[in-house]
Amino acid sequence: MAKISGRKRGRIASRLAAAAVTAALVGTGASAFAADNPTAKPFKAPTAKPAKGLKGAANTPASAPGDAPVFGLYGIDKSNTAWFYNPDGNGGLESRVSFPYNTNWNLKWVGQVDNDADNLADGIWQADYNGNLSYAAADGSDPWKVGGGWNIYNTLLSPGNLGGAGAGDLLGRDSSGTLYLYLGYGNGKMTSRYTVGGGWGQYTALAGNGDLTGDGKADIVARGADGTLWLYEGTGNYKAPFKPRTKIGGGWNMYNAIFAPGDIDMDGKADLIARDNAGALWLYKGTGNAAAPFQSRVKIGSGGWNTYRLFF
Repeated sequence: MAKISGRKRGRIASRLAAAAVTAALVGTGASAFAADNPTAKPFKAPTAKPAKGLKGAANTPASAPGDAPVFGLYGIDKSNTAWFYNPDGNGGLESRVSFPYNTNWNLKWVGQVDNDADNLADGIWQADYNGNLSYAAADGSDPWKVGGGWNIYNTLLSPGNLGGAGAGDLLGRDSSGTLYLYLGYGNGKMTSRYTVGGGWGQYTALAGNGDLTGDGKADIVARGADGTLWLYEGTGNYKAPFKPRTKIGGGWNMYNAIFAPGDIDMDGKADLIARDNAGALWLYKGTGNAAAPFQSRVKIGSGGWNTYRLFF
């Protein structure tokens, strides 16, 4: 795994939020798209004090952040209000942060994306219930429409760089179970879709955000209807982006949500989070080992997380 530079570490620290937010989610302006589609939301990563242990190159944990996304966690509750949770640098999450213009997030799906391979979110893709996909850069500017017709997909996923270039990509699964890959250009735009393959309708959840196996390529996991979790290792080749699946374990039907916000424990390895039916949140720390990509689970939220209908 590549070591992180002091300069890059400083950028991560400066972009991670912890407490008071001063200018997150700038209000929608008078652009034609904003007027045409009021559900699209601007995006600006909160900024405040760095997470514990990330105060600069001279005061860094032994395991500094490496080649794993460091995004922080957003949740949209059932009233369509968005909240932000900053990693505490210790494997958990700090108290949630409210910010201006965090209401009316009546969106079907949202995914953060890193466009320049620095492991920081540069923007979000967001899909509304009418099938419109839009993009909002992290500078808080008005979102713009990528295209329509995206309601053909019952699952969307922003898993990182699958195609071998520097920008994050997008996956979409349609009702027939066919999975498609859209390669990101690094500015919110993307290529026409490439067919990954069929049979993906057997899965009740797809998740992934970065490298789980330590080879520098983005991977995803998929949960089968019987609760089995499968690993799909990335190849870096957009024409065949995944290797054949390997079994990780069983019993994952105990969770009503599985998602991947990146590196939560700040050790340079991508992690996985799951929410159980009681509303507790569990962290599966990444190992970087394809044979056993996750450590045993650790509870990082005792309850109340069922208030959220969507995480990103």
